[in-house]
Amino acid sequence: MEEQEIGVVDHFFSKISVGIIKLSGALKVGDTIHFKGKQADFSQTIESMRIEFDNVTEAKAGDKVGIKVSQPVHASDKVYKVVV
Repeated sequence: MEEQEIGVVDHFFSKISVGIIKLSGALKVGDTIHFKGKQADFSQTIESMRIEFDNVTEAKAGDKVGIKVSQPVHASDKVYKVVV
C-alpha cells in the first residue's frame, strides 16, 4: 500500500477523542488514513468529518478538519492517506 502525506495533527481533544488535522491535501469520508508520530502509529477509515460545527464529506488543502480517532494522537503527528 502506498501512502501520501495529507496533513498534520494540530490539536487533540482527549475527552471526546477528536483530532484536528490541518490538511495539505484532499480528504473525504471513506478514505483510510494513517497517523504516525512518536507515540501514534495506526490506521483507520474516516467515518465522519467536521469543519467548525458543520459535517462535511470532503475537505481540501488548507482546511482544518475534526475527525473522531480510535487512539490518542498528538500535535505534530503526521497524517497519511492510504492509496490502494
